[in-house]
Amino acid sequence: MDLNKQLQLHLTRRHFFGLTARGIGVAALASLLPPARLLGETLAGQPKIGGLPGLPHFPPKAKRVIFLFQQGAPSQIELFDYKPTLKALHRTQLPESVRRGPPLAGMDADTRAEYTVAAPMFGFRQVGQSGTWISELLPHTAKIVDDITIIRSVQTEAANHDPAVTFLQTGFPSAGRPTMGAWVTYGLGSENQNMPAFVVLTSKPYAIAGVNPLSNRYWGAGFMPSKYQGVPFRASSEPVVYLADPPGVDRSTQRMVLDYLGRLNRMSYEAYGDPEIETRVAQYEMAYRMQTALPELMDLSKEPDSSFELYGPESRKPGTYAANCLLARRLAERDVRFIQLYQRGWDQHIDLPRDLQLQCKGTDQPTAALIQDLKQRGLLEDTLVIWAGEFGRTVYSEAKITADNYGRDHHGQCFTVWLAGGGLKPGISYGETDDFSYNVVRDPVPVHDLQATILHCLGIDHTKLTYRFQGRDFRLTDVSGAVVNGILV
Repeated sequence: MDLNKQLQLHLTRRHFFGLTARGIGVAALASLLPPARLLGETLAGQPKIGGLPGLPHFPPKAKRVIFLFQQGAPSQIELFDYKPTLKALHRTQLPESVRRGPPLAGMDADTRAEYTVAAPMFGFRQVGQSGTWISELLPHTAKIVDDITIIRSVQTEAANHDPAVTFLQTGFPSAGRPTMGAWVTYGLGSENQNMPAFVVLTSKPYAIAGVNPLSNRYWGAGFMPSKYQGVPFRASSEPVVYLADPPGVDRSTQRMVLDYLGRLNRMSYEAYGDPEIETRVAQYEMAYRMQTALPELMDLSKEPDSSFELYGPESRKPGTYAANCLLARRLAERDVRFIQLYQRGWDQHIDLPRDLQLQCKGTDQPTAALIQDLKQRGLLEDTLVIWAGEFGRTVYSEAKITADNYGRDHHGQCFTVWLAGGGLKPGISYGETDDFSYNVVRDPVPVHDLQATILHCLGIDHTKLTYRFQGRDFRLTDVSGAVVNGILV
């Protein structure tokens, strides 16, 4: 039976895709990658792929985002929010007048009887032309302090890890909504025809304790089509699963199969009008092109020794935070729209002095190197770099305080985030907390305001980037959010 007669049988989608998917080693990418082209179109002269008409809404300062997500909640008290009066208050009780207000957050908030203040064990010093106070645990970050914008007054509505991560990524504490990378990809599309628009890199933790699990919905598309979700790159010989051709299938055979598959899909699309068919074929094509582009991206052999010296000795080890920071720069060079690194190990309920030092030792140099590297290559001005955890830590210790040990609980009422590039004022600090780093006393920045500002740097009006689902127009900032104009150039 010839092809036309087969199509006249009006196969169901289940049978149709079952028939056409045989022998296609890249099929598992079908729900992961953004569409590269419409059926039958050529790729020549197509600078932008996907995205919404009319976006960006205004000229953007940033073209891409690198989000260095420090999962587990780094302690702002030890790292960025210098409180010199805490030394004299060490082992005293946090005053009730300070605690009054929002309900206490944390693992034992309902049963806690004492709120013993733990002064940070590590020193601070003023650095840069800005004279910013930075912890001695971050000597490399101290070198770039005049290139970053520090916000000490970020506030979140969630104070347990999964809801807080979900809230920062999606604008809502419960699962089911698109993540920030999905929103940006949906709105702006891609500028690289050979790579996904949204790439995710996960790194090993350095802490001994305090390692929280990762969920793939942290980079998911929620109720949007799955083509907008992030594509995880693994530290292995096969960075993207199912991308390689099966044994015995060469490039010419794969090209022939995809060409016939495209023709078959077009006929099916004309018969049924299912837009998912167009998407699926475009994703097959993306996967085919990635088979050439990805090995070149992941091959660090042509990087000069100076790059590895800048990022630190672990940058030669795949899967480390240092290697992923270097890879993030390479992705930025290739105009990948949204690059997200996940670094676990910041949840110091106990053994904070030990594990916080380990985390900082593993991440401080690569983080600073990324900013320096982007700047020297002329990429920082149109790249928005974000360094953030999901919330902060309490001034009081959760563990028993000893001469060399203590821990801190969850705290959503204030924490520190810093950003760089992408139209922000460098070398400034924004927002202020009280003497206990417990409450915000000046310029609060709720998470929705932070999200609105990130979108603004990309040329997006956060109130106009919407997606209709179940009869409602949803957006990343839900029903609130205001741009933090005080940190913009």
